[in-house]
Amino acid sequence: MFYSIKDFKELWEYEVQATSKIFTALTDSSLDKKLIEGHWTLGETAWHIVMTIPEMMNKTGLSIEIPGLYKSSPKKTSEIIDIYHKLAGELLKQIEEKWTNSTLEEEDDMYGEKWKKSHTLMVLIGHQTHHRGQMTVLMRLSGLQVPGVYGPSKEEWNKYGMEEPPV
Repeated sequence: MFYSIKDFKELWEYEVQATSKIFTALTDSSLDKKLIEGHWTLGETAWHIVMTIPEMMNKTGLSIEIPGLYKSSPKKTSEIIDIYHKLAGELLKQIEEKWTNSTLEEEDDMYGEKWKKSHTLMVLIGHQTHHRGQMTVLMRLSGLQVPGVYGPSKEEWNKYGMEEPPV
């Protein structure tokens, strides 16, 4: 949970950059490649991360509008990234303008439960992290290079002058 808007802002800005690294490693051709029948593609998973910002956070009284009339995931990585940045930025802007530290203690009806706004912010970040992890597996299956987020990926150890840890 968060106890201040400042604490959320610091973590959110880091997590937005982490998600952007993953999105930037995608290619337009990788977005709709069906890897596992009955499961989301990379593009659908990325789009779910993007659309969860307004879907979840509008339940807290914010009003984050979706740019354009997107009903399904865009076919261009650049569009996903652009819309993600707009929504992530708008979320932070509205929180800074409309909420105070004490607002974080207020409860909202969220998916059949009562959640404090501070908890909702943690769930939003956890949800995004969860799906980023799924995306890295799909990226490997698609032959894409996976960027490091919380440390180097398999391919990045040598950039840091280190050997890849043994498996």
